[in-house]
Amino acid sequence: MEQQLSLHLKNFNKRVQVMNQTNSKDLLLTAVEARNIQAEIFELLAHIVDLTEIKKDREADSAINVELDGGDF
Repeated sequence: MEQQLSLHLKNFNKRVQVMNQTNSKDLLLTAVEARNIQAEIFELLAHIVDLTEIKKDREADSAINVELDGGDF
């Protein structure tokens, strides 16, 4: 999954891993880093919303109609 992450999210992930390994309690980000991460998270959330809407549209369009008649019965 990490291969699909952007550079800013990869760097953030690595810094959190280092923080966890060293048992640090704080993680400091520059304003630029925070803005970049926020922008990418917002982009990901917008993409999730788009995919959810597409899925809902497909489900609505793929209604199954079943007709039953008695046939020779």
